[in-house]
This record gives sequence, C-alpha cells and structure tokens, in this order.
Amino acid sequence: MSALISRVRRFHELHASGCFVMPNPWDVGSARALASLGFQALATTSAGFAWSTGRRDQSVSVDDALAHLTAMSAAVELPFNADFEGGFAIEPDGVAANVARAAATGIAGLSIEDSTGDPHNPLFEMSLSVDRIRAARHAIDVSGTGVLLTGRSEGFIAGHPDLAETIDRLVAYADAGADCLYAPGIKAGDDIAAIVKAVAPKPVNVLVSAPVFTVAQLADLGVRRISVGGALARTAWTGFLEAAQEIATAGTFANLGTARPGADLNELFR
Repeated sequence: MSALISRVRRFHELHASGCFVMPNPWDVGSARALASLGFQALATTSAGFAWSTGRRDQSVSVDDALAHLTAMSAAVELPFNADFEGGFAIEPDGVAANVARAAATGIAGLSIEDSTGDPHNPLFEMSLSVDRIRAARHAIDVSGTGVLLTGRSEGFIAGHPDLAETIDRLVAYADAGADCLYAPGIKAGDDIAAIVKAVAPKPVNVLVSAPVFTVAQLADLGVRRISVGGALARTAWTGFLEAAQEIATAGTFANLGTARPGADLNELFR
C-alpha cells in the first residue's frame, strides 16, 4: 500500500466515528510543528497561505495553490485536507479540471465552497452549486485517489446567514456526493446540532476561530471534525506585529522576551 493510499484511507477512517481536531498550518514549518504535537490530520488555510506570500485571501492563483498543496502534503506523513476555495472556477467543468489536478498533489481531502465573492449575490445559485459539487465528485472518482470531498456552504461568513438555506444546501451537497459537510461561521450549539442531524450519517466539520466551544462540547453535539481556519496564522501574525510595532513606536523590545528560544525551534525541526 502506497503512503498516499494509506493516508487517504486513514483520513476516511477518522471521519467514521468520534471527533478529531484538524488544525490549519500555513507553511511547511508550521505543518511540521503541528504534526509533532500529535494531531491526526492537518488542513491548509487559503488565508494563512495568502498572507504568508503577502497577498489577501482569495487572491492566490490555482497554480500557486497546487504548488502549495504539493509542498504541504510532502512535508508530513499525516493526511492533509486542502482548502481549495471555490475550485478556482465557476462552471462545473472548470471545477472538475482543477479538482483533478489537486487530487494529484498528495492530499487526502479537499473542500469546495459555494461563495461568489460578490457581496450583493454572495452564494452561487443552488443548482449551479450542486452541479459544482457533483463535478468535483466525478473528478475525484475518475482520479481513483479516493480523496475525501467536503461540501462547504459559506452563507454565515459571506453575509447571508440563513440557517434553513444553509441546511438545504448542505443536504443537497451530501446528495451530490460530498463526504463531509461544513458551514463556517455557525456558532450556536443548537444550529450545529441541527446541521449534524440534517446531514446524518455524513460527518460535519465545525470551524472554531474563538474560544466558544471545547472539543468535548462539539463532540457531544455530534461534530466529527474541527478545524481552525486562519486562526493559528492570525495568532502568529498578532505576536509578530505586536513585537514589531513595539520596536517601531516605542523603541523597546519587551515582546521579544516572550519568544521561544532558538534552541527549542532548532530541536523541533531537527
């Protein structure tokens, strides 16, 4: 059994029962650091990667994203899920072509979003959104990789926080072939429980970007997978900017005193 087949199989097994945390590194170093802490799977973050290259989220090209996925998948032995944004295309054929390319990078899973980027019309029309998930499913099946497909509905972070519509979309994505369902921005326990019930027995991912829930609480709600999106990257950038701003504005270096010693980091990457 090849390493990739083993990772894909393990990723599917993680979705079969229990609840696991899948944190989001943004580069090879952060991926290896998270792997050393005992996490069972990792996921990319489109925002974290974009910031690391000096760009805004959603402004990275498909070629750059694919190169990033290849590097991240090769960096650790854990299953890697790809934040593949909206598939870097609008029409289903384009989504399928890009998903086929992503499936060849070594990832164990990927997600497809339904947001348009247009604040006046934030979500793709339902039938198009379903066709995009169906196209991604077909591309994965043709690839023979077994990559796990997550269908994402973005209403709660794209200015259209309608729970009933979100559930309808997630159910439709499940019917179209999504293996896991995900609606970032859902923060109420009752809403999470409603989503879990609606798409059962398929697993649900919940985004945690603030100290609202514990892992145990989300597990009790029936959540199978927890990710943190760009939150770890934001945490890292916060420490960096606070230290740099102190130097620039006050001419002092107090924040540097909280940094981990270089010897610790060298040992981490030994």
